[in-house]
Order: sequence, then C-alpha cells, then structure tokens
Amino acid sequence: MGRSRIRPGRTRGSTTDTDTDTDTDTDTTEGTGMRPTQAKDHPAASPPRPIAAVPGASLARRPVAGGGEGHHGAGAWSASGPPPDGPAEVRRLDGDVPGAVGRLLDQVLRERLRRARLADPLFAEEVAERVTRFTLRGGKRTRAQLVWWAARACAGGDPAAAAAALRIGAAVELLQTCALVQDDVMDQAVLRRGRPALHAELTDRYAGRAGVERARRFGQSAAVLAGDLALAWADDVVAETPLEAWTGVVVRRLWSDMRTEMVAGQFLDVQGQVTGVSSLARVLRAARLKSALYSVERPLALGAAVAGADDVTLRRLCDAGRCVGLAFQLRDDLDDVFGDPRETGKARGGDIREGKPTYLVTVARARAEAAGDTGALAVLDRRLGDPALTESALREVRDVLVATGARATVEAKVDRLAAQGLRHFDGAALDPEGAGPLRALLLATAGARPGADAAVRPGQDAAARDIGAWPGADTRDTAAWPGDDTPDSAAWPGDDPLDAAGPGEDGVVRLLPVPDPYATRAHGRTGSGR
Repeated sequence: MGRSRIRPGRTRGSTTDTDTDTDTDTDTTEGTGMRPTQAKDHPAASPPRPIAAVPGASLARRPVAGGGEGHHGAGAWSASGPPPDGPAEVRRLDGDVPGAVGRLLDQVLRERLRRARLADPLFAEEVAERVTRFTLRGGKRTRAQLVWWAARACAGGDPAAAAAALRIGAAVELLQTCALVQDDVMDQAVLRRGRPALHAELTDRYAGRAGVERARRFGQSAAVLAGDLALAWADDVVAETPLEAWTGVVVRRLWSDMRTEMVAGQFLDVQGQVTGVSSLARVLRAARLKSALYSVERPLALGAAVAGADDVTLRRLCDAGRCVGLAFQLRDDLDDVFGDPRETGKARGGDIREGKPTYLVTVARARAEAAGDTGALAVLDRRLGDPALTESALREVRDVLVATGARATVEAKVDRLAAQGLRHFDGAALDPEGAGPLRALLLATAGARPGADAAVRPGQDAAARDIGAWPGADTRDTAAWPGDDTPDSAAWPGDDPLDAAGPGEDGVVRLLPVPDPYATRAHGRTGSGR
C-alpha cells in the first residue's frame, strides 16, 4: 500500500516510544490521595528545588531521524514505555482509543504533578490536581479520536505514527481542559460534565472563610490559572513528541494556529455579547474559529500531519473537518436550548442567559424582523442576556425559535454541512481500515439527523464520482468539486433568502486555501492511499 512520506527513505521506529497499554497506579484519580488542603496546612511551603536536583529532569537534546531535534529522556517517550509493537498492536488499540489516550494522560500528568509539588505543595493540591482530575475524567475524547483515526487513515498500521498520534491527542485533551475551564468562567457556568465547574468548586470551598464575593473572585482567578496550566502542559506534550524534522514544523504550525484561532473565536464570542453585533456572517466566523477549527479541522490535520500525509489528502481532510466542525457547533447551539441537561452535562439555556449571539438566535431575529413579528422580537429582547432566566422564560424563547423557523433552518443546515463534509472526505485517498471508523466518527460529531449522509454512498470510489480532477488535481485548487451543488456564492437548494449565511456559511466554512507551512512537501498523487 503505497503512500507519500515527508522524507523519502526515512525511518521512524528509533525515535518514537509510547505505551498506552500499561495501567499504573497513580494518586491523581478521584478518591486517592486527593485530600482538600487548607492554606494553614502549609505554613511554610517548601521552596522549589533546582531543576538539576529533580530526578530524571534531563533537558538534553539530541538529533532525531530526518535531521531535526527532539526532546528525549524523561519528558519524551520513555515516560510512557515502548511504542505499539507493530500493526497488530495498533489495531488492538483501535478498540478503545479514549482508554489509550486516558492511560497516556495518566502517565504524563503523574509526572507533571510530581513537578508541580516540587514548585509548591499548595499550588499542586489546589490547582494542578484539579486540572489533572478534570482532564482524566474527560468527556468522549472526540478530538483525540479524530487525531488517532486521521493518522490511521493516512498511515495504516504504522506504529510510530500511531504513537505520535496518541501524544498529540493527549495534548489536544489538555487544550480542551484549558478551553472548558476558562469558558466556564467567562460564561459564569456552574456545571460542566454534570459536575460543579472548577471555578464554582473553588468558590464553594473558600466561601466560608473569605465570604461569597471574595471567594467568587478567587475561584475565577484560580480557574484562569488552572486553564493556563493545562495549556502549558499541552504545549509540553507537543514539544516533547519526537517527530521528523519537517513533520515537526507542520505539527507545530498547526498547533500554534489552533491555539490562536481558539482564543480569537472566544474573543469574538464575548465581544459580540457586549456590543450586540450579530450579523450571520460574523456569528458563523466566530463559530468557525472558536469551535469548528479547534474541534474538528485541526485535529484531523494534526493526525494527518504526524502520518506524513500528502498535500491533497491533508487538504481534503481539512475541507471535511471545516464543514463537520461548523455542524458540530450549530448542533451545540441547538442542544443548549433544546437539549437534555442529563445528556449534555450542562444547564440548559446558558447561551440565552449570557446573551450570546448564536447562529440560532441570529436567524430567529432576522426572520422575525423580516416578518414584522414584534412579539417574537420583544421576547428575544427581553430574555436574551437575562441572568435570572427561568424555565418558563426559556420556554418562551424556545417557542420563538420554533415559530420563526429558526430551529428547522439550523437543523437542516447541520444536515447539509454533514453531507458536504462527507463528500469532501470521500475525495481523499485513505487506508480503508482507518477511513471507515473516521467517516463514522465525523458523521456522529456533526450531530446530523439519520439519513443526512444519504447523498454520499459509503464505499463509493471517489475517482468514479463527480471529482473528475482526482487524482491529478492541482494541490492548490480550492474550487468547488465538479458537480457540487453548494457553491460559495449561491444559496443552498431550498435555503430561505433571509439566511444570508446559507451562502455565507460556505464563504466562511468552505475551501479556504491552506497556507504553505501546512503543506507536507510530499506532493504525491495517491495520498496515503488505497
């Protein structure tokens, strides 16, 4: 099975070791060694020990295959054992990717906790252990799974690519911890994954001693620091992952851009709340930056990059991820208002209480204005941004979202985006063993309704379809697929003319050129392929 690689003739095996199979005892899980500690327990915190005194804290660097440099010693693969032992072991890990990522995170975080305790025991117990618990509890680990399956689809059973994908997936999970912890502070959310949000937990812990208001400010400040710590640890994991020289350039650039995009999207989100700016195009841009790129497109690109995918394959996966990622965010908007808190793990109506200009709400307002529906507009004006929103008031908002057709419009757009994403995905030449699970994961992530992918027949050969330019397509060609019925400048079939982002969605979502640093320098025509 031929596939283009970043450096012809390179070898991988000597530079990557990981073990996701050994489950070791650790004091970082809930209920073991996690005693809440009062400040009085540390009247004189031990000063940090010099790095040289920390066992195993080697900062040595030495060349890796391909001429680059990588970190070795305790910080790299030795912290988690040998790599998967051949394709058979990689396939065994396929059966429980979240578990494999969780075991690797357990080992990585155990070492990070040890070093945090050397810095300061109180900091370790109040902040670092909370970051660890939150990360290890995890959610579905969808982003890490996307990294894994993208690597599998591009590299087959290559153990070194699988090992790198596990580490990058673990880093993405730590980045997710940062995003969620700080997002909860900004949204003043009290629940996350069915448990008290980190800032709320700290507020409750200190309220008896400091008073509610001081404890609230402390909880928020400590949670921001906890998010910063999770981000720092995520960066550590990426930096300490041995990669080929050019692969490392691509991965680091993708990682850097993903962090910046996530922050930019969050800024547009909160800035929109305070200014009330909520055009459809702007709302979709914020959604793409805050969630679509970071949740789907970049994890796919990272997995493809560690596998040495060629430019065409990387581009097809990015196009697919862009569509599926936006569908994911629009589904999240729907779930915030119409979902079951027992399934979503967070209180219903959070976006309404915060006055977020989501796409769902923006469509409802545009339709109400066009129809002259002053009653619907009055409900939106009165209820959006009401921190004391009751269930009956939220029901009023839901009624408006249904009556204006906003809910149906967004539901249909999720389905179309999912189908469009799968069309792009089916245009990539991938290893069938990884492509099948990845395709199923993308469909589930999009949150589309059953049958949304009917237009794209599983197993259909891309070369035999409407993609006449494949496999000889110019790697810089970002035009629509021949036969694609959803061009940037035209509305989706059946789109309401008011839905300017039906077309605008594609202007934001679709087929933007991939900057040169993302190119893998492996300009093959057969991808990682069949």
